[in-house]
Amino acid sequence: MKRIVTILAVSLAAASFSGPVLAAEHGEVSKVISKQEQQKMVNVAHRGASGHAPENTMGAFQKGFEMKADYIEIDVQMTKDGELVVIHDTTVDRTTNGTGKVGSLTFEEIRQLDAGSWFSESYAGEKVPTFEEVIDAFRGKVGILIELKAPELYPGMEKKIADALMERNMHLSNNGKVILQSFNHESMKKSKELLPNLPHGVLVGAGWKNVTEEQLAQFATYADYFNPTMSIVTDELVSDVHEAEMKIYPYTSRTQEQALRLFDLNVDGIITDYTEHVYYHPVKNN
Repeated sequence: MKRIVTILAVSLAAASFSGPVLAAEHGEVSKVISKQEQQKMVNVAHRGASGHAPENTMGAFQKGFEMKADYIEIDVQMTKDGELVVIHDTTVDRTTNGTGKVGSLTFEEIRQLDAGSWFSESYAGEKVPTFEEVIDAFRGKVGILIELKAPELYPGMEKKIADALMERNMHLSNNGKVILQSFNHESMKKSKELLPNLPHGVLVGAGWKNVTEEQLAQFATYADYFNPTMSIVTDELVSDVHEAEMKIYPYTSRTQEQALRLFDLNVDGIITDYTEHVYYHPVKNN
């Protein structure tokens, strides 16, 4: 069975693929997924293609783009001297060779760190990128899902992000390729006021397993996406989110089986470390 899944993943990664896909789950072939069905699924490269490259680095974002993700997901925080940087944890300890809180270090101090060697020596020397570096490199090439990470630690963060997007005309409703999200829902309310034409999303953890229709309706007053941990996603939740006129992008799929389960639940997109697991590879005429 492992061999079947491996063959599937390889065949799905080929951009030229145009036929039906056999969806394998729980040791059996469960159904045939047509090309049309594949193209409904939005593929979000979590922290870039973080299964293949060090998360939240230019290398990971480039890999996600090359693997034909629809969006790269990035985590934004702020340094001691007010620079927007892309890193997940509120400390640099796990993903760099340094130590300390992001908000207690200057940009110059963070810039000197190696953000790639922990993943692989082939990525030695990767730097923690700035927010502006990422959006400048990838706008117009791939969608960007921007997560405001711990904005309660960084007063004014929402405005800094909004200013950077507006300077580049990335705040317009016809752009369609920029989404903002956060676990801090008050931050999303602030951001929506600053960027009313851009879609926003609320991230939720396992504690929202029993979210009510009334709560979803309240989220929908300022959010366009309800993005939960995949462990709480059910048919009923997906239906309720759609009833509230929001979309649902669960996180974080790391296996082929997890992606298949989410696909069967009719979610709108999948946030994944392995973009090759998600059945979305638009066929392009070269």
